[in-house]
Amino acid sequence: MLKTESKYISEDGNLLKATVYADVMTMDERLLTLLLSDENIKNIFFKNVNGTLVFDKQKFAWFIESKEFLPDSYTRYTNKIGLTHNGEFISKSNDVVLDFPYKDCVLEGGQDKDDQKRKEIFYNETIASDEINRMLAPKVFTNAKRYTKDRIEENITFNEDDNLIIKGNNLIALSSLLKRYEGKVKCIYIDPPYNTGSDSFGYNDSFNRSTWLTFMKNRLEFAKKLLSEDGAIYVQLDYHQVHYAKILMDSIFGEENFEREIVWRIGWISGYKSVDNNWIRNHDTILFYSKNTNQLDFIKNYIPSSEFKSIAISNAERYPIEDVWNGSEYDDLNSIAIVSFSGETVSKMLEKDDEVKGQKSEKLIERIFKAHTKKGDLVLDFFLGSGTSAAVAHKMGLKYIGIEQLNKHIDISFRRLNKVLQGEQSGTSKRNNWQGGGSFVYCELLENANTLITKVQEATEANISQIKESIYSDNGIIPYITKDELESVDEEFEKLSLEEKKVTLIKLIDKNKLYVNFSDMEDKTFNVSEKDKVFTKSFYMEGKHE
Repeated sequence: MLKTESKYISEDGNLLKATVYADVMTMDERLLTLLLSDENIKNIFFKNVNGTLVFDKQKFAWFIESKEFLPDSYTRYTNKIGLTHNGEFISKSNDVVLDFPYKDCVLEGGQDKDDQKRKEIFYNETIASDEINRMLAPKVFTNAKRYTKDRIEENITFNEDDNLIIKGNNLIALSSLLKRYEGKVKCIYIDPPYNTGSDSFGYNDSFNRSTWLTFMKNRLEFAKKLLSEDGAIYVQLDYHQVHYAKILMDSIFGEENFEREIVWRIGWISGYKSVDNNWIRNHDTILFYSKNTNQLDFIKNYIPSSEFKSIAISNAERYPIEDVWNGSEYDDLNSIAIVSFSGETVSKMLEKDDEVKGQKSEKLIERIFKAHTKKGDLVLDFFLGSGTSAAVAHKMGLKYIGIEQLNKHIDISFRRLNKVLQGEQSGTSKRNNWQGGGSFVYCELLENANTLITKVQEATEANISQIKESIYSDNGIIPYITKDELESVDEEFEKLSLEEKKVTLIKLIDKNKLYVNFSDMEDKTFNVSEKDKVFTKSFYMEGKHE
């Protein structure tokens, strides 16, 4: 569009970015008229304030300064599929992918195997708003089954009282929940990757801070939409990110809705057992926010007298007891209830060595849920992990939604919930007089181009060229490149390292087509089965009044 205005074109046909920028800053009338002539540009860069259109010049200025705006730094091969800077792929650099001030970005965490350290994909909301809208549109579900104590039901429809476990990218799954569950979730608990760089939770825990903050921002914004007005969210973190997360959550939920910072003891550590020459750190932090502090439904829970006990201590000198060192018998009476519990290991319940790093105590989750819910209320955990929150909710008679994309975690939480259906007696079972029963529905986001990304991630030098050919011929390729254009620069592709080839091929794949959109379900190209159509329509209540 800008090239239709001669003043913005140089003699060699390039766009004069400096001239455009100057006119943006001075609010040039001809430029504004030109921008307003395009409906899409008008929707992105102009705001309607009481009937008057206001130009967001800072947003547009950032846009023309961004590397995506001008192709003058592209190499011959990457002039359409990847930016370069100082001879390196920008997508390879951990420092260039995002500066957090550019917080209008969507990061799609796409890891599906816990040994992967995948480069994550960014979509800038200013540059790619249409792409984001399509990526976050409701998706088709597949492989839906209902699990009960005695049987597995197939060919099902989704019911209002069903518990739900979704396998797939949690950002995209959250966006798919909005139609049915917006404003209906009473309590959210999440234990996200801590950004330690150590993969300590089996997630891709190696984001840089700006990446991690965007990763969390995208998901927390959906979480807020899903919460009821009297609902609450709890986010458990360690010292690596908790202070940054507090500022981020203030901006999303509002400082006035910050309720408490809860200290959760993660174990007893004796005085000189610390490795570091520093104060011992043996706690995580849980940030507690309400959707609306004026409507928050908080239920106080008191310790019943039956849990108190008399303890006789031999103390001939009759010294008063002032404190307890390293806790033992006195621990339950000397600590705030929420920090006094020790966690169960999942491996004991599963009867095999399948412990998940970062698993949380059932008593902790129960205490949180009890503060906000009664039987039949809905809770959500979109970093399901080992399935603790779902197991606790099931025993408490709550409805629950769990989202997880790691294969190992899905497997463990799946078997854990089946144990719960059978009436297992670990964790909070006895406290809830749990005898088994109930059901849950398991389903997956129906993949499309995501299968291509998996193939690229697992590629070797021996087969990556073959995978490249399959991508060239696949309809999941980004729409503004042709197969002929790609083949014309194959020679440059072959000179790249294996890692660079992977980055390049992933950039070729149309991210709108990672999963099949509900709006495309009837398209024969995607070959959606009839039972998947029936379940998906029932989930989105098509043909029903809410």
